[in-house]
Amino acid sequence: MAHPSRPNSRPQLLEKVRAICLKWPESSEKVAWGGPTFRVKDKLFAMYLDNHHGDERIALWVKAPPGVQELLVEAEPERFFRPPYVGPSGWIGIRLDGAVDWSEITDFLADGYRLAAPKKLAEQFDPGVKAGAATKPPRKAAVAKAPRAAAPRKRTRRA
Repeated sequence: MAHPSRPNSRPQLLEKVRAICLKWPESSEKVAWGGPTFRVKDKLFAMYLDNHHGDERIALWVKAPPGVQELLVEAEPERFFRPPYVGPSGWIGIRLDGAVDWSEITDFLADGYRLAAPKKLAEQFDPGVKAGAATKPPRKAAVAKAPRAAAPRKRTRRA
């Protein structure tokens, strides 16, 4: 059974979220739990919700690094919240029914994408690169070889 929700009351918000998420390599959209979810290699990194269980808000739930949720909810509880189900895992809830800073939303989504992506894909990820564009692995700084330390001397017994 689908969760109670209303038809998408502000489709332009979902379209912006979709445009951000789907431009990244290996990302996809899948309807789950009554709404659109965004994944990288089938690992969930974001969910778009409109009136989830009658909460009267349009929101984005995004996978976040440890500790970020607490900082954001404490600093701006009118914009950020601890979402049900995924909140105990550190995800952040972001309200989209007020003023929205799309640059900030892109940053949160990029962090979620990196956290969900396989290691090699995450290392190559550049949020400004569109899907299908060639991505280069980051350059590894040339590491100067440190001189080897002399091998420790064996101790011999004195007679």
